[in-house]
Amino acid sequence: MATRYSSPLSSSLDVERVRRDFPALAQKIHGHPLVYLDNAATTQKPNAVLDRIRKSYIEECANIHRGVYQLSERATAAHEAAREKVRHFLGAKQTSEIVFVRGATEAINLVAQSYGRSHIGERDEILITAMEHHSNIVPWQMLCHERGAILKVAPMDDNGDLIFPEYEKLLGPRTKLVAFAYVSNALGTVNPAKAMIEAAHRQGAVVLVDAAQAVPHCELDVQDLDCDFLVFSGHKIYGPTGIGVLYGKQHLLEAMPPWQGGGDMIMSVTFEKTTYAPPPAKFEAGTPDISGAIALGAAIDYVQSFGMPAIESYEADLLRYAETALAQLPGLRLIGKPKHRVGAVSFMLGDIHPHDVGTVLDRYGIAIRAGHHCAQPTMKRMGVPGTARASFAFYNKTDEVDTLVSRLAETQKMFRP
Repeated sequence: MATRYSSPLSSSLDVERVRRDFPALAQKIHGHPLVYLDNAATTQKPNAVLDRIRKSYIEECANIHRGVYQLSERATAAHEAAREKVRHFLGAKQTSEIVFVRGATEAINLVAQSYGRSHIGERDEILITAMEHHSNIVPWQMLCHERGAILKVAPMDDNGDLIFPEYEKLLGPRTKLVAFAYVSNALGTVNPAKAMIEAAHRQGAVVLVDAAQAVPHCELDVQDLDCDFLVFSGHKIYGPTGIGVLYGKQHLLEAMPPWQGGGDMIMSVTFEKTTYAPPPAKFEAGTPDISGAIALGAAIDYVQSFGMPAIESYEADLLRYAETALAQLPGLRLIGKPKHRVGAVSFMLGDIHPHDVGTVLDRYGIAIRAGHHCAQPTMKRMGVPGTARASFAFYNKTDEVDTLVSRLAETQKMFRP
């Protein structure tokens, strides 16, 4: 019997009702009920999303924007309705500021290659933080190498929090672009995004926010944040893989050159000259992931049916429960103690390698992530080669945390000399 580490959560969210919407959660792994705690990597999909994908291929399977027949018009309307749902979800001014891409990684690369190549020159500076995912490091390294620019890194402290005064010191007249994660995928740290954006803007820098880990956990408003770009992936918020979003302020998108060329991103083409369509079409060359965008719209509808405040409250309680439970296990060390954390907890179980921890837990049907989490510089800063990471969604429950802790205790016994 797993131990309960505090009283039941106070949130009014009906987690059992939520779980019934996710068929994947009902399966067994190695004969044990699935305990899925790798939500920072990808989330499971509700029936509303699965049904919408099926409907799009059965009732709306046609290419968009170019067909004059009813099936194409139906698909086009559903695709553009999804764009409006994203606009509303992010609080953007207009749908032309919403570009559909394959995911957050492609969105960052788009900004690096289109905006970056046009605005970053020799000895200009790009500022990121020490807690970035590789997808918010490598594209900027590539751009700096190509343009002769300088990549600077704002440090974090031993708790995993950004050292804000040091961040401010690194901003200067040569800072052309700042890119940072709203939430760390490895530590769950929530950065002071609005203050970071305001400080960058005072120096004239443009700001990109990687919100891949924030969208399922935090209510976002791009106008309130005043970020210049914001990116996220659909599969982090209960949508399908292969679809993501780039938000960009209208005047920036209009001034940026296209990143890829092809159909649907043009006004006219001759062998001598091409005239490009306005945003967002300018950045959406070729046939897009039509069903993916439509299903992302369905995922947003699903999340909003509960309300982000209710989800945030439930997940905050669940995370506190998990932190308390894990901290009571002798020999377990939480990695990072940020002032504000959402979504994920990283830990070391004595001197047992995280991969071994993950492998043993899998035998009991528990899915966690083990390794460096595509954040090797973060691991180096925290003094570990990698961690075991449990990451949560609003379909997880305290019983699953109890099971995790119980199985971790058994894992310790297995490796005890």
